[in-house]
Amino acid sequence: MKIAHKIAFILVIIGALNWLLVAFNFNLVDWALGAGGTLAKIVYILVGISAILLIIMHKKDCKCCDNSATTTPTV
Repeated sequence: MKIAHKIAFILVIIGALNWLLVAFNFNLVDWALGAGGTLAKIVYILVGISAILLIIMHKKDCKCCDNSATTTPTV
């Protein structure tokens, strides 16, 4: 599952950065893969699935949320 986590993390970062660019009226995914194209839709679907995967796996993978940790992280 470590590979799936890494891929999901990268895709979520790409999605988040794309949303940042959308705020400035530039959609990187649409620009690179064609607006409304099949490849762009696949990327959007993969980013969404990756976000769901990270939500499900978060508690297990997050060192800050690990209940077995001896010290509590500071913010």
